[in-house]
Amino acid sequence: MIAKTDLPHLDSRHALFLDFDGTLAAIQDDPDTVTLPQATGEALARLESLIGDAIAIISGRDIRDLSTRVPLSYWRAGGHGLEICAPGEAAPQERASAPRSLSNAIDMITRGLAGVRVEDKGPVLAVHYRQAPALGEMLLARIRDTLHDIPDYKAQAGKMVIEAKPAHAHKGRALERMMTHAPFRDRIPVMVGDDTTDEDAFHVANRLGGFSIKVGPGETAARYRLDETVDVTNWLNEQGQ
Repeated sequence: MIAKTDLPHLDSRHALFLDFDGTLAAIQDDPDTVTLPQATGEALARLESLIGDAIAIISGRDIRDLSTRVPLSYWRAGGHGLEICAPGEAAPQERASAPRSLSNAIDMITRGLAGVRVEDKGPVLAVHYRQAPALGEMLLARIRDTLHDIPDYKAQAGKMVIEAKPAHAHKGRALERMMTHAPFRDRIPVMVGDDTTDEDAFHVANRLGGFSIKVGPGETAARYRLDETVDVTNWLNEQGQ
């Protein structure tokens, strides 16, 4: 049973992990236009006196992209955990790339398709089709077929996006790895997210004795639910009071 009310209150024992798009910031048709709302940033800042540095933002965005959109004072895990930056640490200038064969195949699959956009996130390639929703099933099938010939890559469908990503790009593994190091070690993990990639982290947070919060509708492993990003901001504000 998923509860929409009576969410647990954070305290100094907790470690907080947050997705970015669809959780801290509302999803936009153009992902380049997404920014952290001022009210959400202020709510996060107030939490620092409660849980210190044990706040991390785990995103499918490339770590360089993510670091331009959230304060560098927080832990940041980009590429679904492929790269992690500590508070105050600048993202590395250089990044890995997806295999050329995959880039070429994705280009061939999407070429000429109106409303379809490919986002290059280093090792991860994201195919956005929010403006052409009828093409989703076809794109997913073709991308999966392509990945049969590319070792250690998998396709993951999200909200009007399909990502071709390394199999080890996994938010759950990133959360579990971070929980073995200070300042997260020996704390209770809390994961908040909205999409299929966050489900991996929900499972891990639950297994480690913490809890998880799903933002929006849909089947989920999360134990609690909030309806939209503004509810996340309100919940964060309540913790800082």
